[in-house]
Amino acid sequence: MTTERNTSDGNGVVSPEGSAVDTRFMVMLSAGVVLLTACSGGDGEAGPASGVEPTSTFVAGADQPAVGAFPSGPSALEDMFAEEFPDPLIDPGEVISGGPRPGGIAAIDNPEFLDVVDNLDLLPDHEPVVALEINGDARAYPVRAMVWHEIVNDTVGGIPVAVTYCPLCNSAAVYERRINGAETTFGTSGRLFASALVMYDRATESLWTHYNGLSVIGVLTGTELTEYPSPLLAWSDFREAYPTGKVLDWTRTGFKRDYGRNPYTGYDDPDGTPFLFRGSLDDRATAMQRVVGVTVEEDSAAYALEAISGGTGKATNVELGGSDLVIFWKAGQSSALDGSQVASGRDVGSVGVFLAEADGQVLTFEHNGETFVDSLTGSEWSITGEALSGALRGAQLMRVPQFDTFWFAWSTYQPDTVLITE
Repeated sequence: MTTERNTSDGNGVVSPEGSAVDTRFMVMLSAGVVLLTACSGGDGEAGPASGVEPTSTFVAGADQPAVGAFPSGPSALEDMFAEEFPDPLIDPGEVISGGPRPGGIAAIDNPEFLDVVDNLDLLPDHEPVVALEINGDARAYPVRAMVWHEIVNDTVGGIPVAVTYCPLCNSAAVYERRINGAETTFGTSGRLFASALVMYDRATESLWTHYNGLSVIGVLTGTELTEYPSPLLAWSDFREAYPTGKVLDWTRTGFKRDYGRNPYTGYDDPDGTPFLFRGSLDDRATAMQRVVGVTVEEDSAAYALEAISGGTGKATNVELGGSDLVIFWKAGQSSALDGSQVASGRDVGSVGVFLAEADGQVLTFEHNGETFVDSLTGSEWSITGEALSGALRGAQLMRVPQFDTFWFAWSTYQPDTVLITE
């Protein structure tokens, strides 16, 4: 396995903090892992897609809060142990450097988009994207960009959001970046907690865990962000479900990266070890087992990929937190963290988790070889939870937030979770 994650500033320039990377390099080398960089490559504006005019919805700094809208205090980026902070929710001593300095993995602050309908062949069919739909505004964020930037500050459906992706735990999460009525943006801190992305808000420089949108160290400790469902989908499934949607133009991020290449080659290995993980691993499954994590009310469950997948598709009817759910799985999405290219990984499929209810009726589902069918009305449903035909045609199942992730990460943040393996 080759994991590339080195020290770089927001312009892709290796910083003078390389000594920390050198130390980590020797540690990782002794474990048989080569540590290079996920931020390599020169800076500069990437060229536009020929003949295509993108749209842009967010300008960095344009919607930043007025002075005094956020509490004042020290920066957790500079001192995680400041006495002025509320009691931290995690041990600051367990927040460790992942290599880059704050902002070294550069967030995208001015995302530009292409119309899906005019770019149907923009990506290989099976390449993964982070899918987001808010108030009828559907957007795809290709993982080929997210793996290099990890955060996109955007406005979708009128809601200011931070679209986040943690390569080390293979999880996407989207949070509203409005806190108590005031907007901010988010950046990468360059630090890890339990081998997962630690973010910071640019208004107070408090630290936040990507996995639950919670401020854990700093003046905003205890604040929790509003989450929006953001499953990983194959590009072909996104474009079919959202033909009038938009897709992030990775050629106009403002940075030059080797988009399409996976800088974490071989990391998606069920028998592997999470990078720079500290703490105890839950031995109910191997650390890098792929799971779909779901929380309803106070109940959490992790569904092993093998338990909810099979053939060309599978529907799994479950109950969690007093609610009837259905988990759809469809073959055709490549693992972004397996092969040398994002599109070359093995087929892990796409997953959607929904409340199993439409038109006031609780439904049960099965897969008929091509689509998902509910047994009550015989209506056919897509991987995105839309009824394509039958008595319920046009109905939309309510999506439940999910984490397509590794077991070590889910079990760390949800230690009381149930694990479903069959």
